[in-house]
Amino acid sequence: IKPLKENVNKLLAGVGMPNARFTADAQPLDVLSDYGIDKIEFLFDANLPSGQEGNSSRFEPLRKVASGGELSRLMLCIKSLVAKKLQLPTLIFDEIDTGVSGETAFKIGKVMQDMAAKHQLIVITHLPQIVGRGNSHLFVYKEVDGKKTSTKVRTLSKDDRVIEIARMLSGDKPTSIAMENAKELMKAF
Repeated sequence: IKPLKENVNKLLAGVGMPNARFTADAQPLDVLSDYGIDKIEFLFDANLPSGQEGNSSRFEPLRKVASGGELSRLMLCIKSLVAKKLQLPTLIFDEIDTGVSGETAFKIGKVMQDMAAKHQLIVITHLPQIVGRGNSHLFVYKEVDGKKTSTKVRTLSKDDRVIEIARMLSGDKPTSIAMENAKELMKAF
């Protein structure tokens, strides 16, 4: 548990949570359960200790205290550590960036970009900061033909990527500023 705790805590700072702390508590069970011989609970504290005597550690069960954004970033950290240890050819992240934006989205994108050096990542996201770091961009959309709805996927060209990122930034009719911002997001990485 100690290496997991130490490595996750290092990564948390890199995804915009410098004060967060993670640990795990393992308690042996009397009998073998469907989940093993130990009960393991992840504990989390997103804030600096208050400094009050007797209150230096406010670890609580993760399931009770983590927000959606905190949980997303914590899971990204854990998955990136697992990916380093196992031969996983493809990792799928479905909106793992929920509840984040701005600088934090850039940081999450950096973690994903680093992972992509050794693994194929499929990332489902609505954040332009994440999309801009990708090597390719698949656009998923629905088509209605009479009473039938079909889901379609197409690979976007570089120019189409700029337009789509600009739409993410400013809506269906991207402004010239959004277009320049989209180009900048793609160049920055």
